[in-house]
Amino acid sequence: TPGLDFLFYPLSQKPDLSGYLLLAPDAPPLTIADACRPLLLLDANWRHATKMRKAIEPVEARSIPPGWKTAYPRHSKKNTDPETGLATVEALFAATCVIGRRDDSLLRVYPWRNAFLALNRDLMPES
Repeated sequence: TPGLDFLFYPLSQKPDLSGYLLLAPDAPPLTIADACRPLLLLDANWRHATKMRKAIEPVEARSIPPGWKTAYPRHSKKNTDPETGLATVEALFAATCVIGRRDDSLLRVYPWRNAFLALNRDLMPES
């Protein structure tokens, strides 16, 4: 997808992330006022995401506003995933909706696309 850049962990060097907003569940909610800032997402399980976050700090963070539900079928035998936790692609899509730039192409190959859209239809602007 155009506009997406991927960094691989562990990082060979810390990138300049000034101006970025990290999507994190423990942060103030993302708003339309954040639309001009690039987003940073960590794609990992919750245990690894903590280590990854430490490697990029300090980065200002925002969360997905309450109400979004995951369609991803999680089955953790060791940890309890947060009830409000979204799959990375779900979080990115939700963020685009919140900042007024809904991008359905992000979900084009997501196997749980239809279920996710149905679960969250009331939170999404029209495409």
